[in-house]
Amino acid sequence: MRLLVVGTGGVGSAFAGIAARRSFFDHCALADYDPARPAAVAAALDDGRFSAHPIDASSREAVLGLIRETKADAVLNAVDPVFNPQLFDACLDARVTYLDMAMTLSEPHPERPYELTGVKLGDYQFERAPAWEDAGVLALVGIGIEPGAADVFARHAADDLFSEIDEIGVRDGANLVVEGYDFAPTFSIWTTIEECLNPPVVWERDRGWFTTEPFSEPEVFDFPEGIGPVECVNVEHEEVLLVPRWVDCRRVTFKYGLGDEFIEVLRTLHKLGLDRKEPLRVKGVEVAPRDVVAAALPDPATLGERMTGKTCAGTLVTGLGLDGQPRRTYLCHVVDNEWSMREYGSQAVVWQTALNPAVALELLASGTWSGTGVLGPEAFPARPYLDLLAAYGSPHGVVELAP
Repeated sequence: MRLLVVGTGGVGSAFAGIAARRSFFDHCALADYDPARPAAVAAALDDGRFSAHPIDASSREAVLGLIRETKADAVLNAVDPVFNPQLFDACLDARVTYLDMAMTLSEPHPERPYELTGVKLGDYQFERAPAWEDAGVLALVGIGIEPGAADVFARHAADDLFSEIDEIGVRDGANLVVEGYDFAPTFSIWTTIEECLNPPVVWERDRGWFTTEPFSEPEVFDFPEGIGPVECVNVEHEEVLLVPRWVDCRRVTFKYGLGDEFIEVLRTLHKLGLDRKEPLRVKGVEVAPRDVVAAALPDPATLGERMTGKTCAGTLVTGLGLDGQPRRTYLCHVVDNEWSMREYGSQAVVWQTALNPAVALELLASGTWSGTGVLGPEAFPARPYLDLLAAYGSPHGVVELAP
């Protein structure tokens, strides 16, 4: 397999470090708008299978040209999801496998944003699924940690642990601390603003997809591995749009442990209009306020040395077990930042995200996973994925909770 990775920020560079230890690919082209970044990653790996290339991810033609130049069989999208349509469409043009870790962006309902969905996450991609099926190629969307591994956990629960599922609720929390910064998000602030300030989506069998107010339905969830209780709130996320397509259940939610301070910062950005994507003219220069916020904050990929603590991504499943008795199970993946920095030189959040497309690509390369069209991780058998995740030295955990 020949790979093309578009984007060598925190996640793209972490993916390269993980993949370098595996043998499922013959060549991996690393591409970025800033050519110095992939060049630095390739040089640090000192592995002849990697090469560095410049690319403008906003140009479908440029992406298509690099796919052809590198003779890629599969493209991993590791840039902000604003560029998803260009990469997604270029891969269809080239008839190559496409993977991303976040789906195409949503647009709130113009009149009732906190009740009804407008354009949902991934709508652009799923509307084009017939063209991918006709072309006989695969777009595997949402294959990071969340979405991604969390969706595989949902598939595993449905296939192997439960006879009937009431709710699948993804719960994400951490006790990470970044020394020396009053405010330093551990993931892309651009993406974080998009997820947290958009109307959260909930799915119910009898109602379909609907929206609520940001930060709604707070609950305290006790995370494992010493992280402890964290207040979690509804956030827009892909799992709610993916899971119901393949997993039989009554309700799907996503809640993120943000903390009061983080929520207040996001609310302040919104009040000031600094979360806007639309450019403003400032002293003769067009600039998007959100891009200014991102530029003013530290690059999450550089925070590892200052971070301590653990991050946990997981799927809380409630329903009836195989014995017909009530069951409440949390399937999760935990990463200690000290470990990921020592073993890979990547901070925990970006390493945890980057791990999962590597596992998926290895399953695709071996033919263990296969398919055509636009598919989420739930469309594939979970057991091979979980076995390979453990082989990467990163096993998942299953925590049984009181029903």
